[in-house]
Amino acid sequence: MMAADTPLEAHLTNLAAALAPFRRHEPLLARWGAALARRLVDGGRLLVAGNGGSAAEAQHLTAELVGKLREDRQPLSALALHAETSAMTAIGNDYGYDEVFARQVRAHGRDCDILLLLSTSGSSANLLAAARAGRDGGLTCWALTGPAPNPLAELCHDVLAVDSPDSQVVQELHLVTSHLLCEYVERELPVALAVPVRTGVEVVLDGGAAQQAQGVMRRQA
Repeated sequence: MMAADTPLEAHLTNLAAALAPFRRHEPLLARWGAALARRLVDGGRLLVAGNGGSAAEAQHLTAELVGKLREDRQPLSALALHAETSAMTAIGNDYGYDEVFARQVRAHGRDCDILLLLSTSGSSANLLAAARAGRDGGLTCWALTGPAPNPLAELCHDVLAVDSPDSQVVQELHLVTSHLLCEYVERELPVALAVPVRTGVEVVLDGGAAQQAQGVMRRQA
């Protein structure tokens, strides 16, 4: 029988303790999946950033969206900001490491995009700067963090906070979150593709006033 104080037993005990409260995030994950599917179908993008292990998880998530999780489907636009290594090092050299994500958000972010920031501590200065840049640019800002409250959670519009003091467990459940988010996105894609989208053509009248001529377009799945 395995000793109760081995690294394996201690780690699994911490993971098991975090799994029960993690289940309460199901409504949030379903809501995020539906919102993200709609944004991506509408031409928006997902911008993701993190440091260290969280950077690896951010890139894992974008790979699943641009590629696929299960069944073949259209590619979805998702960018891991830390993967722009030349931009990262240039910005860090010229403006400091706190700006490596924020400047990219200001460069690439549009008000139809979603910015997702991963941090076990919720206090990384470069992610806080990115969140501020995202909010200033009109992006929807989400965070994956460790226990809340924390500074990043307070800056973002929505947060999934993993309730564990162990940063390794937090990162492991962030990976679970990424897979589940992709699951919900792929489940919601047929709905998002079928919803009529209003398009408009601006018509300028003799008096100079502009009216919007509305048409309806239905996306093809």
